[in-house]
Amino acid sequence: MTKYDKIFNSSDISEESLSPEEAVAAIALITAIADSSLEEVDAETLGSILWDFEVFEEYSEDEITEIVDRLIAIVENESVGSLFNTAKQSLSDDIILDAYAAGVIILLDDELAIPKKQQPYLKQLQLALTIEDEEAEEIVQEIIAAFQEAENAEFADEDEDETVVVDEYGEQIYDSPLGNFSVPIPVQPEQGGRVQSQEGVVGFSDDFGTLFRIDYYPIPPEQTEEIETIGKQQYLQAILVEKYVPQAISANVSGAEIKHSEYIAEIFTGAYFVLVDMPKGSTISKQENNGNAIRLDAYRGLLTFVNGEFLYIISSQRSFFNGETPTSLEEETDTIKDKIFDFVATIEFT
Repeated sequence: MTKYDKIFNSSDISEESLSPEEAVAAIALITAIADSSLEEVDAETLGSILWDFEVFEEYSEDEITEIVDRLIAIVENESVGSLFNTAKQSLSDDIILDAYAAGVIILLDDELAIPKKQQPYLKQLQLALTIEDEEAEEIVQEIIAAFQEAENAEFADEDEDETVVVDEYGEQIYDSPLGNFSVPIPVQPEQGGRVQSQEGVVGFSDDFGTLFRIDYYPIPPEQTEEIETIGKQQYLQAILVEKYVPQAISANVSGAEIKHSEYIAEIFTGAYFVLVDMPKGSTISKQENNGNAIRLDAYRGLLTFVNGEFLYIISSQRSFFNGETPTSLEEETDTIKDKIFDFVATIEFT
């Protein structure tokens, strides 16, 4: 008898039928609860993870969340074993590897490794899906490489970025190529200040962990109508909480979590702020005794608002050096929020 017998040695079959894509989502859900409980699963979070899978490219994030909710109901009303058996029967040959990959992604920890205590589950999942050892290991390595590449795309200098050291900016002013704003460069050349820009985003950083970033998007007419229909608060909240944070942060930083959110009515006739805890998600690293570099823990503050015909997301980070730990959440929130407010005050919108 093993702790996973209820999953892999059950003879139950669900009365519900599953599509191949739903079966992939079922493997992800089963993996998520294999060493915990169903109550700990958040359907929206799991849905946002699955949304990045190619097999779900025809689905919206809301549709995937609905699928996860349905799968949760099957476990509640029947059993996890019946869900697994039905999922296994529903997986077509060309999608079995995607199902295994979904399980791998769920298990990866902050170090991009499979925790020892969960390796037995992954091995049993591999055997149950009749995947060869070499093939299984290749999938694990491909997923780890993809996550590392995503982190580099978010935090490192990319070839398509225009990266300029600050002292090459003669007037120390950055002008948006779309002409919608200009801002004094907030980092110094003697501290390794850099300006990294590509279409729709500019970031200012240095060797001491400073980061200011401006994302900006022209607002199409249909979104203007959406703002008028649902209200600015709901619109801005959805932009940050449901889209930007899951796609730009959570997808690249394992364990990233929103710790605080609020609507601020008095700024730009309405702005929305969130504070995100980013374990090992700083833009700077520290050197370990073994010579490896690991990213510092950080908090990221983000403020979104509408100004003129553009949506803006202004962000800044607070990195924790040499074992430093956060103060109270309220203090950390106020500090990083004030830092962003001060930076926004220097931006000249046109």
